[in-house]
Amino acid sequence: MVHSAEDIAHMKRCFELAQNGLGNTYPNPLVGCVIVHEGRIIGEGYHKKCGEAHAEINAIASVKDKSLLSQSTLYVNLEPCSHQGRTPACSLKLIDLKIPRVVISNKDPYFEVSGRGIEMLKKSGAEVITGILEKEGAEINKRFFTFHTKKRPYIILKWAQTADGFLDKKRTSPKEKPVWITNEISRSVVHRWRTEENAIMVGYNTALLDNPALNVREWTGNQPVRIVTDKNLILPANSKLLDGTQKTLVFTVNPKHPQIKNTEFILADFSKNSVEPILNELYKRDIQSVIVEGGAKLLNSFISQNVWDEARIFTGSLKFTMGVKAPVLPEKMIVNVTELGGAGLAIYRNSSNA
Repeated sequence: MVHSAEDIAHMKRCFELAQNGLGNTYPNPLVGCVIVHEGRIIGEGYHKKCGEAHAEINAIASVKDKSLLSQSTLYVNLEPCSHQGRTPACSLKLIDLKIPRVVISNKDPYFEVSGRGIEMLKKSGAEVITGILEKEGAEINKRFFTFHTKKRPYIILKWAQTADGFLDKKRTSPKEKPVWITNEISRSVVHRWRTEENAIMVGYNTALLDNPALNVREWTGNQPVRIVTDKNLILPANSKLLDGTQKTLVFTVNPKHPQIKNTEFILADFSKNSVEPILNELYKRDIQSVIVEGGAKLLNSFISQNVWDEARIFTGSLKFTMGVKAPVLPEKMIVNVTELGGAGLAIYRNSSNA
């Protein structure tokens, strides 16, 4: 179906609005809405936070002359919800207001909606147009779509490597400090990424040697859920990841664990070195996206099992000659390459998942 230039332009505006909610709407999707009367935008809105009004409701509230709604077109990048959750069903609100035309980019993959909102609108007599800029719409909600279609979080692998392909020098003790491969600009970017994703994950070796806080310090936004795999609970009690300051999940085989504020110890099967049991537990807890920050063993586990969606790789100018080798991505397609203060940043997608 060929869509008009006007419909395309207004849907692109929905995309822009939707992305204002990035990092704040979990477990809900990113949604933007535009209301147009005779070619003029009379209302806009986006979903700001889970539990608060949806994009359609915010857009409707912004319209000064409500009498125009029954003669307007409502654009929204995701199918209006059809069920009563924390907020009323948006489809019913659109029907009550007799909005005659609704233009949608993507059908909602969530089983409680999944076409029902569209069907309700059609049965009410509204003209419903779907599939406009569908690929672009799915990209905006890649986390939400992956979670509901693949029943796992959207996985982002992230690491910094030297010019000759090393993650780190060989270290055996926390007293041996890591060498900073990139720069302050790169670090700020990483902290911004942390605000955008649901969770951040490291393996026990990284947690032991680096003692990372895995929090957001150089950007403003939400703190991610911290995840660490610590099979035998070897992390010392004074580890930053066990400080109780933010929600933390520790995967282990040891049923005897301490009681720590904001910290959940989860029994997991490590026998097959599979990440699947961990992802299953994250799915149960509504975690839609995870940045995996290392180390090499954990990153390679996701790569070897082909359970990753995106990789963000910084490359610095330093050379180590020897040390811990950086992972190699077998199935990838490049999305973007840029430079940040002398460090290269390449973003890849898993071509087998494209």
